[in-house]
Amino acid sequence: MSFRDAQRQVDAWISRFEEGYFDPLTNLTRLTEEVGELAREVNHRFGQKTRKPEEPEGDLAMEMADILFVLICLANREKIDLDEAFQGMMAKVASRDSSRWTPKTPSP
Repeated sequence: MSFRDAQRQVDAWISRFEEGYFDPLTNLTRLTEEVGELAREVNHRFGQKTRKPEEPEGDLAMEMADILFVLICLANREKIDLDEAFQGMMAKVASRDSSRWTPKTPSP
């Protein structure tokens, strides 16, 4: 699925409701909340702050999907094509960081 497909799917769902998309500041707050939930789960799994014994294990994939959903909502509201934006970002890092990292040696 492309970002464009995901953007259409989210738009179809949001369009079912009179309220429509939240304003950008509300979506940014929601995005921050979702990133915090991902950070908490990553910290529980890989960091020094362990989970409380009674606390259930979270789902990293769902936390990431929550972030994508809110980000797509923000992009849709602002009429941003995430496929185009992502390709532009990849071109930027390919140019900017091409000699920054050590390339892997091809396997024989």
